[in-house]
Order: sequence, then C-alpha cells, then structure tokens
Amino acid sequence: MSDLQELYQSIILDHNRRPKNYGSLDHATSSAEGRNPLCGDEVRVELSVTGDAIDDVRFTASGCAVSRASASIMTQAVKGKSREEVEQIFVRFHDLVTGKFVPGEGDARTLGEMAAFSGVSRFPIRVKCASMPWHTLLSALRSAEAAP
Repeated sequence: MSDLQELYQSIILDHNRRPKNYGSLDHATSSAEGRNPLCGDEVRVELSVTGDAIDDVRFTASGCAVSRASASIMTQAVKGKSREEVEQIFVRFHDLVTGKFVPGEGDARTLGEMAAFSGVSRFPIRVKCASMPWHTLLSALRSAEAAP
C-alpha cells in the first residue's frame, strides 16, 4: 500500500471513529433519511438553512466506516455553503467516487479530505456507501427549498 493510500485509509478510519458534526440538530429546518439496501447503511442528515446558505448540518448514521466517514467529511465540506456551491461539491465528489474525475496534484487543496475517497471507484460496491450520505444531503436541501 502506498503512503498516500495509507493516509487516505487513516482519514476514513479517523472520521468513522470520531465523526464531525455527529448528532441531532435542534434547530433543523429540513432533514432526509437515506438507506443502502445492499448493506444496511443508514444515515439521517439534518440542515439549518437560511435563504440560500446551509448554516449548520449534522448527521446520525449506522453502517460501515466508508459511509460514516463520507457523511462526516461531507458535513465539513458543505457547512456555510450556498445551494449552488453544495451542488458543485456534490458533482465533484460523485465524479471522484465513480471514477469520472481523477485528482491531480493541484486538486488536493480543493478536494481536502474528500480526496480520501479517490480509491472508492475501484470497489463498485463501496460507491453507494460513499455517495449515499451525499444523495441524502441533496434530498434534505430540496426539502428545505420546498418548505414555505
């Protein structure tokens, strides 16, 4: 295993053991639940949205290290961002885990810890694990958009 792969693995394991933004959000304006029927992973994403921006985001989850770490890193990546920025980040992450986007040296800064999922595309069964929290986030965001 290369040093970079070991680093990525340690990032995923750390976010699984000590997830960021984990727990319920008392002042949530929207939420969504996602489930991966193939492996039983479940996630709940709660948002506090004002206007066009995600003020706060939290999640609860049960499942594998990949899905929990993905949710943790996702919450850090989208907090404070606009809907448009979130959608752009989602596309970039989804392209990364499905192998459509291969990060180069200059991309490490813009991807941040999301780069830890660059190897997921080699394991198709794990793509759903990594992307399910992100799809759930988009559902919660759409729910916030539809709220009066």
